[in-house]
Amino acid sequence: MIIKTIHQNFVKSLTPIYEEGEANAIARIVFEDAFKIYDRGSQKEFSVSNKKRLDEIQQRLLLHEPVQYILEEADFYGYKFKVDENVLIPRQETEELVYWIKNTVKKSFVKNEIRLLDIGTGSGCIPISLKKILRQLEVHAIDVSEKAIAVAKENATRNEVEIEFHFNDILDSTGWNDFPDFDIIVSNPPYIPHKESDLMPENVKRFEPHLALFVEDDEPLIFYRMIASFANKKLKKGGFLFFETNEFNAPKVLSMLQNNGFTEVILKQDLEGKDRMIRASR
Repeated sequence: MIIKTIHQNFVKSLTPIYEEGEANAIARIVFEDAFKIYDRGSQKEFSVSNKKRLDEIQQRLLLHEPVQYILEEADFYGYKFKVDENVLIPRQETEELVYWIKNTVKKSFVKNEIRLLDIGTGSGCIPISLKKILRQLEVHAIDVSEKAIAVAKENATRNEVEIEFHFNDILDSTGWNDFPDFDIIVSNPPYIPHKESDLMPENVKRFEPHLALFVEDDEPLIFYRMIASFANKKLKKGGFLFFETNEFNAPKVLSMLQNNGFTEVILKQDLEGKDRMIRASR
């Protein structure tokens, strides 16, 4: 059977659980990343071995498993990252945060030695991308999951950058003094209360790591508060703290930072007009 027909049938098979636009986007990723087929309207034959693999991918997709986990790869800021069930899938909104940090570094720092820390690094997509585009950075990254750090280290090697990784729980303040001072601290921490899990998309709830998503219902801002406290100790004067948020908790995070002595606290919307990122200074 020719590639064009196989592609059409594949998209159609996904539409019972995916909207047409999403089904087409998934098909593009599968055909390009799994089979290196860029002309999905081609009249060339689709091999038997490729069809067998495509059928396996289709079955997993129909169980709501994210295509990035199936292919074990995700695109972020123009780079390729390994992903598995131990790390969150990098999101487009986070690319916007990286872009903001890049512009801030270029506009606000004249020195060549700039030390950056990413807290809750997951796949390492934030610090690795920043190191790729800002070679002058000395980059550190923290995660409480050893399995996530293993994935992030593999991604650093794959993308040929040097990152200093730390297995550390940022909620445990006893280890804070082991870190140097930083010019930039960034985090996209867990912030979804467990009671809101039923509102999450099925593919996120079933497959992405809960450790990186959820917080206790009675303290949804715990990571923001603790990271702000850490920054009050370890962020240099004139340095910047960046957070990724969502539209529901952003005003509270903004207020918390202002009440904790941070200045020039800015809330920035993403391309969809949602309150998504915050930058604060010391």
